[in-house]
Amino acid sequence: MSFSEFIFDTAETTFEHDVVSRSYEIPIVVDFWAPWCGPCKTLGPILEMLAQECAGSFLLAKVNVDENPGLAVRFGVQGIPSVKAYRNGEIVAEFNGLAPERTVREFIQKVAPSETDTIVAEATSLLAIRQWEQAEEQLRIVLDAQPHNSVATLGLVRALIAQGKGNEAIAFINDFPAGSEIVAAQQLKPLAQLLAEVEGDTKKNTEDANTIQVQYGQAAKLLARGQHAAAMDGLLEVLRCDKNFRQGEPKLVILAVFALLGEEDPLTREYRDELASILF
Repeated sequence: MSFSEFIFDTAETTFEHDVVSRSYEIPIVVDFWAPWCGPCKTLGPILEMLAQECAGSFLLAKVNVDENPGLAVRFGVQGIPSVKAYRNGEIVAEFNGLAPERTVREFIQKVAPSETDTIVAEATSLLAIRQWEQAEEQLRIVLDAQPHNSVATLGLVRALIAQGKGNEAIAFINDFPAGSEIVAAQQLKPLAQLLAEVEGDTKKNTEDANTIQVQYGQAAKLLARGQHAAAMDGLLEVLRCDKNFRQGEPKLVILAVFALLGEEDPLTREYRDELASILF
């Protein structure tokens, strides 16, 4: 793979063709830099690495401002490094100064989503409309290619939990990749653990179980079947009887259901008020 396959130098005489016109076909990210600029020497390799990694989802154009001062003036470059993304002949995003790799990667994902990014976005849409099985299929495709994709892993955990697959969800939570999504994954863990109990409960003897234990078990089975409203009714009743049942686990499970459904879901709004009235 040659350096110039996805990365090229451009100048005042060729910029219109190299960047503006070509951006109608493919996103172009322009790196305004100079040889004497220290931060440019750090940011440039990050951009070049991502251009190679993305393998054609965008092209990286390099502009040496010392050699092309007219371009710097034309596009209002006040300081370097300065990065501007073009699509359909227009600047659609930009940032100035040195940024860490994670921030640069997020910038690239927004202006030039890869095939993997597109699949994750489609799966996220499927999760939003409760198409759990289809979302699971899409997210497994992503994780086969990118096992450490934390966004896809969190989405898969949600899809598995929604289908009652507690044991598998726990396995992903316990081996969760680095990323800010790990906080949300941990919030889902009490629900995953309860569902795992349901999966292993088919032969469990419940003759000695008390009423509240039976009620809690019934709520867990409703959760495994995706009957969230009925399940939360049961969990709230358990809390009414004993707020400290299993060290307050029903509360954590309910909060995990809220996280699964989303803050704007009608059930979340309704049952959050009921939970508050019981606890406070």
